[in-house]
Amino acid sequence: MKKGFWLFVFCLLAARGAAAFDAAAELGGKTVGVQLGTTADVMLTDAENVRVERYNKAGDAVQSLLRGKIDAVMIDEQPAKAFVALNDGLTVPEMDFDTEHYAIAVSKKNPELKRRINAALKALTDDGTIGRIVKNHIGDEKGAHPFTPRSAQASAGVLKIATNATFPPYEFYEKGEIRGIDIDLAKAVADRLGLRPVIEDMEFDAIIGAVQSGKADIGVAGMTVTPDRLKNIDFSDSYTTSKQVLIVRAAAEKSETRSGLTARFENDFLTDARWKYLLSGLGNTLIISLFAALTGVVFGGIIGIVRVAHDKNGSFPVLNFLCRIYLTVVRGTPAVIQLLIMYYVVFAALDVHKLLVATVAFGLNSAAYVAEIVRSGILSVDNGQNEAGRSLGLDFSQTMRFVILPQAFKNVLPALANEFIVLIKETSICGYIGLTDLTRGGDIIRSITYDAFMPLAAVAAIYLTMVLALTAGVSRLEKRLKRNER
Repeated sequence: MKKGFWLFVFCLLAARGAAAFDAAAELGGKTVGVQLGTTADVMLTDAENVRVERYNKAGDAVQSLLRGKIDAVMIDEQPAKAFVALNDGLTVPEMDFDTEHYAIAVSKKNPELKRRINAALKALTDDGTIGRIVKNHIGDEKGAHPFTPRSAQASAGVLKIATNATFPPYEFYEKGEIRGIDIDLAKAVADRLGLRPVIEDMEFDAIIGAVQSGKADIGVAGMTVTPDRLKNIDFSDSYTTSKQVLIVRAAAEKSETRSGLTARFENDFLTDARWKYLLSGLGNTLIISLFAALTGVVFGGIIGIVRVAHDKNGSFPVLNFLCRIYLTVVRGTPAVIQLLIMYYVVFAALDVHKLLVATVAFGLNSAAYVAEIVRSGILSVDNGQNEAGRSLGLDFSQTMRFVILPQAFKNVLPALANEFIVLIKETSICGYIGLTDLTRGGDIIRSITYDAFMPLAAVAAIYLTMVLALTAGVSRLEKRLKRNER
């Protein structure tokens, strides 16, 4: 591997017209960006003297290259050409790599679907459909052969298609829709099978897991058939070929010409109404945050009361034990892991909307922290209050409801507000299950325009606005509660 890599490096330097360069001295210790889980990631894993930076999206790697954060990006040939065409100052040197084959990922548990897909691919190859789809996105005939369904017959079902729409010309966003060679191909296959295609955009390294768990029927994302992938997933017959290339900064003069802020704003948000990605993501973020917060308050409050009751008089020993296990597990594991487990394991066999999955995952995560906030708030109330309530003839639940909890609420209000703020920002990981939240909406814009500043600044500003609004609301509530104390 090492010899082959440095032979490639030598060819790269020669292609750039560099004279008297020593390969090891020139690129030894340099950093190459790859998309996580791709063929390039596998190829460079064992390369010595090369630092590998892994990104969830190829576009992020290209942006890092443009800003000098890394020295090169290894990626498939056609996406590389698309990235270079849209970004001045980048080039793809001539080099030779082994040909790799793209295929459709199918679960090993569904050999019948694989057989039907292979039959559909053969028919689409024989009648020239695949060739026309490729020409429609690549070459001089680009845009001249849009795919249209073979028939208008009602579909017999749904074909769930997992993809990663950051890989032009195979899959990318355009005018609010996911388009590309793979998307048209998947739609053509679905049409042949008499099924209605449903496209789900998710992280590339989550596609195989989605197909394995049954959350998607097939994965179509420029996926190369490799021995390691075949251990976990099955593949259809190959439908096209490609090869790996490197994107590097051009050796010519560095161009710093950038569009003005007005032009960049128009390109990022107004062209093709790209602001709608942020609006749609914001809606999902608010829905998840609101219902997750309610879930957290309800379950967290119950758990907190159970824990206090056990601490004070030894009640609910079994429930208290289960609550302690729950608190330990939830607070001891990352929220993104809990979200993935909820999606790929807990709800694996159920066709549940992703909004519900995210709400349950974040709600249960928040409940663990709310429980401890509630417990600390109750314990902060002087024990004399409890004794006063009991002396008035109130039982434990009545004393807790009418005497302790109102005072505890005022004590823990700032901590609860802080938990809700954290919850709003935690929803930014929803992209791992293919759900478009506010952060992912900004990522989609970045994958289209390759401008990092404007989309990130807009997302940050929206989050900040939500946090400030929540903080102001809590502050007003605190002032009203203090007035009631007078």
